[in-house]
Amino acid sequence: MVRNRAPGVAPAHDPPPVVDTLHGRPVPDPYRWLEDPDSPATERWLAERSREYEREAATWPLRAPLADRIRALVRTELWTPPRHRPGVLFTTVRDPDAEHPRLVALPEHGDGPARTVLDPAAEDPTGRTTLDAWEPSPDGRLVAVQTSTGGVERGGLRVVDARTGAAVGPPVSGVRYSHVAWIPGDGPASFLYVRRDGARGVRGVWLRRVADGAEALVHACTAPATVPGVRVLGERWLLVTESHGTGHRTDLWLADLTAHPAHRDPDRHGIAPRPVQVGPEAETEARLGPDGLLYLRTTLAAPRRRLCAVAPEEPGVGHWREVVPEDADATLDAFTPYAGPDGPALLVVRTRLGISEVTLHDARSGRCTGTVDLPGQGMVSNPEPAPDGSVHLGYADVATQHRVLRLAPGQRRPRPWPDRAAAVPPPPAITRTVLWCHSPDGTRVPVTVFTGPGGAREPGPGPTILHAYGGFGRPRQFGFSATVLAWLLSGGRYAVAHVRGGGDAGRDWHLRGSGRDKPRAVADLVAAADTLVARGLCTRDQLCLSGGSAGGLLVLAAAVSRPDLCSAVIASAPLADMARFERLGLGRMWTREFGSVADPDDFAALMSYSPYHRALDSAARTPDRPFPRVLLTGFHGDTRTDAAHPRKMCAALRAAAPDGGRPAVLLRYERGVGHGPRAVSRAVGLAADAHAFAAHETGLAAP
Repeated sequence: MVRNRAPGVAPAHDPPPVVDTLHGRPVPDPYRWLEDPDSPATERWLAERSREYEREAATWPLRAPLADRIRALVRTELWTPPRHRPGVLFTTVRDPDAEHPRLVALPEHGDGPARTVLDPAAEDPTGRTTLDAWEPSPDGRLVAVQTSTGGVERGGLRVVDARTGAAVGPPVSGVRYSHVAWIPGDGPASFLYVRRDGARGVRGVWLRRVADGAEALVHACTAPATVPGVRVLGERWLLVTESHGTGHRTDLWLADLTAHPAHRDPDRHGIAPRPVQVGPEAETEARLGPDGLLYLRTTLAAPRRRLCAVAPEEPGVGHWREVVPEDADATLDAFTPYAGPDGPALLVVRTRLGISEVTLHDARSGRCTGTVDLPGQGMVSNPEPAPDGSVHLGYADVATQHRVLRLAPGQRRPRPWPDRAAAVPPPPAITRTVLWCHSPDGTRVPVTVFTGPGGAREPGPGPTILHAYGGFGRPRQFGFSATVLAWLLSGGRYAVAHVRGGGDAGRDWHLRGSGRDKPRAVADLVAAADTLVARGLCTRDQLCLSGGSAGGLLVLAAAVSRPDLCSAVIASAPLADMARFERLGLGRMWTREFGSVADPDDFAALMSYSPYHRALDSAARTPDRPFPRVLLTGFHGDTRTDAAHPRKMCAALRAAAPDGGRPAVLLRYERGVGHGPRAVSRAVGLAADAHAFAAHETGLAAP
């Protein structure tokens, strides 16, 4: 590593800029000092950016109207599909004026009052504490809850009494969205969960006794940078998983809990999981059916996923039997086995370009027995079976706020749940169309375009946001977004590019835009933007790119590679410095998705699109090269992508852009929040600001 001072970049009292030598190539990093979030130099720099941001934001005409409209759209009651325990249902509900959802218990038939088990707003009136995860015990008397504060997504796990909310046993600290699997049966309560042992550095699945906190390691991760998981299926089977890179590969093991009578004693648990699928490059999820069979949703020999069944006593891949085959044009995104009126059945959710389709199948033959009549063209999520043979599922579409539906036994049309839920007003008329563009390598890439009532009355080019994500095999599904709906109702268009790297067309689509092929995702987005302009839906001056996290990386990479592409860019909590991403946030876990700087070929691909370095190169090569106007958002508590990325990207763009009297790049920086959920008021403020910026830059006027 060679450290050289780059003149005129950082103040003399700040640490000198850095030039790393990687694979024989000098890689400048003049803003390395901004990686320290709490240094005096960074604090001064952030204070300047915040003052700059507030001056600019005060000039955006739609800032307050959009905030009012978004606030009105989210002012509703929100439920989640319930989890059933003997005589009681556990669910979350967010009241219309609440900042966070609260965990509640309902009588089994939902006809009694909701009893609050945990309310994060009551525990922390500042709104900085979120309920990250929860899992009731098999008998419903205890609930394991996970909360975190300040957006760090790494908080505490504790067990509470389901009736009183009082803590039971000692808490656990440093837990991040862990699965919790309760050991069924009588006797002292115990559960399994996921954590890293700081003393030994072991990440794995641990068995913990509630009363005294005694623990033992059940499964240690078999490889570095993997994410373990744990479930108890039915009353008997323990499922342990390891994810090797999001959306790339899952290994699974199964253990028979009845074969280990001492499993509640952490010192003598004797649990020894056996392989189900270990080694194949496939992503697999398992659930237990009412017939006692293990049902597996897998990409093994099926890029768009299929369902297989196997006896849990002999669960190896060689014994799997295909039940529901792969669909060549739709991705199987969710399923649940349930007790149908004519025997064991499967509810299957497939997604076709962001729109969910739900079918019912005989679990023995796989034969389709019917199609579920959904309220519209939207997204179905979290199907949960009930003991009476019904299934609860979440539903939302672009114009309809999320709600829970109950599909009764033998029915095809689900009804709203619970009965006490507020009525949903008729949604506004939103038009959805699909365009196709051609990437430079000839690949046809779909682009979904939404137009609101005002846009339908005024054909021709108009202010347009083009969104993309394109990472981790995650498909873009069209659920509800108050921000998108507010933009559409204000007269704008909203488009989504289904670029490679996402899961919109299955596993192959993901892999063709990941690793060394990530530049294809950037090329797909550029082609989508060009197509919107060529089709007359917008001009360059009316186009704003938008993406968050991995999508923020994508839109920044597109903008620095094609500065003439659009007038503005919104990049929320983005990745930007791809030479350092493995050292920041959770980047070390994402080498399967992006590659590793340690590999020379991966490094060459990363540097070909790394937005931070492309901006630095531009500054050195042509200081007056015009970039689109950029809004970056950063969150001080972000432990995923790390706020160093938007800080450093902002500095690089400031150096690259000419001084035109107003800043070419703005940084909206928040403290007390992170990458994930936040209080409603803060979410509304962020969304309104981002889209008021887009409106200002694309010429969207108040209706």
